[in-house]
Amino acid sequence: MKTRQITIQATEHGSAAEALRYLNTSGDQRAIMIGADGGRSLKYLTLTQAEAERIEAAGIEFAYLSYHKPTGRIMTIPVND
Repeated sequence: MKTRQITIQATEHGSAAEALRYLNTSGDQRAIMIGADGGRSLKYLTLTQAEAERIEAAGIEFAYLSYHKPTGRIMTIPVND
């Protein structure tokens, strides 16, 4: 597997729930989970829609985070999986 580095303009959070809460008070539009190696370097980020589209177009694997109101659970929506 080839490793590459990319700079992402985002705010890092300690958990998925924290990232989703931050969306309510920030100028960011998306919360994502990104990482590798079975979650050892997993990160929760908030960023603009344009930045999310940029990393999607680059072919980077990540997942959008979404709060599912009926169940009270956080769901992930894989991108480039």
